[in-house]
Amino acid sequence: MVFQPTYFSPVIQYIAIAAAGELIFETEDNFQKQTYRNRCYIYGANGKLLLGIPIVHENSGRRQKTREIKIDTSFGWQKMHKKSLSSAYRSSPYFEYYEEDVLSVLSKSYTYLLDLNLRVHELVMEALQLEKKTGQTTEYLTTVQEDHRHLANAKLKPSFQLEPYQQVFTEKFGFIPNLSILDLLFNEGPNALSYLEQHRDVFKK
Repeated sequence: MVFQPTYFSPVIQYIAIAAAGELIFETEDNFQKQTYRNRCYIYGANGKLLLGIPIVHENSGRRQKTREIKIDTSFGWQKMHKKSLSSAYRSSPYFEYYEEDVLSVLSKSYTYLLDLNLRVHELVMEALQLEKKTGQTTEYLTTVQEDHRHLANAKLKPSFQLEPYQQVFTEKFGFIPNLSILDLLFNEGPNALSYLEQHRDVFKK
């Protein structure tokens, strides 16, 4: 299955990953805006909250590939993300269990967005205790049998149903589906993988 490397990917992407036999990350495509490549959504005190990573925009006029995108380190985005995650999930059942690993990744300096996203993916797979053979493309794949690159599109209207689980602010705003995988981990902990696996048929509908 082919995926886009994204930042603390939405739950639906990890449902597909949990069902995959082997993962291939697309790194030879042109970078696109409005995707989960440099953003994720969490459940904040006021509802759905965007965490975005600023990137360096070249003025060369050419399209940049995903693997070429550099992070703009002048905005202090990591400090903001750590603060937002702590504020949103401090009272969740499993935040303290994963806190050190997540905040450690966000404390390190990365030049390229791809390197950060691949490290984030490793962290999530470790948290889920899920092992998959993983590779990267060496050229852009035009034909793929099981193509899940579209799941990186943040504007994609979901055509799937996800069962509710208890979220920190459910009583205020109700269940918000398909947030960052961090929302599932912080709220469900070791049960997160079971949740993903029980939804493996959503792509067959």
